[in-house]
Amino acid sequence: MKLPFTKMHGCGNDYIYFNCFAHDVPDPEGLSIRLSDHHFGIGGDGIILICPSDVADARMRMFNADGSEGKMCGNGIRCVGKYLYDNGMTNGRESITIETLSGIKTLTLYPENGAVQMVRVEMGAARLAPQDIPAYLDGNRVVSVPLVVDERVYHITCVSMGNPHCVIFCKEDVDLLDLEHLGPKFENNPLFPERINTEFINVLGASELKMRVWERGSGETWACGTGACASGVAACLNGLCEKNHDITIHLRGGDLVVNYTDETVWMTGSATKVFEGVIEI
Repeated sequence: MKLPFTKMHGCGNDYIYFNCFAHDVPDPEGLSIRLSDHHFGIGGDGIILICPSDVADARMRMFNADGSEGKMCGNGIRCVGKYLYDNGMTNGRESITIETLSGIKTLTLYPENGAVQMVRVEMGAARLAPQDIPAYLDGNRVVSVPLVVDERVYHITCVSMGNPHCVIFCKEDVDLLDLEHLGPKFENNPLFPERINTEFINVLGASELKMRVWERGSGETWACGTGACASGVAACLNGLCEKNHDITIHLRGGDLVVNYTDETVWMTGSATKVFEGVIEI
């Protein structure tokens, strides 16, 4: 069986996209494991299926490199919007809706010369209660709570953006962290029953952060849209940034802009097509 695909990335967070309006994709869990391999597959952080929806313009399903299905992907959803517009599937509309496992998201598309370059996503309200993360912690919020990992105390702030995040503000340069060692210690900590995505943050100013991220199921990625949103929220909760103001977050693959309000979290960033191809499965 031959399947057409499109390789796209948002700030270096790269996925392999399949148009399920036109083709069925069998065994997406196994396919994601196989195709994400950089040596024996196409290479990427996972696969994303662009599917029909009864309640939105399209439905997104995303699978991590280990085959697990995620509820939401901020960088991936921007690329879904780009794919739909660039391939004439939005009838030229620059505002569309995408169904995900964490709800329906509204996208504003910014095309140039007939192709989308930037996308703004209304990510929905940040959820802060420990049971919504989920995390085995007490209280109404998890803000700067001490957690011992590898005999060191880290202060964690937890945010759900439809998937779980643990944000840590670091004094040392995050570029120097050994995430291959440290990341799994947080991801698989028994405090988090569904595992956790972990963001390591340097505060560069009142509206500027630098971030590295360890994603559950994929390892370190060059960007994470929901993680950037969670980091912006966490910075506001810790008094490091201000709500209702744009926060620029520098990731390894590029910049995202996040704005945290009482009602929702806005995320703006690029969406880039790399190449198209056909894979035989």
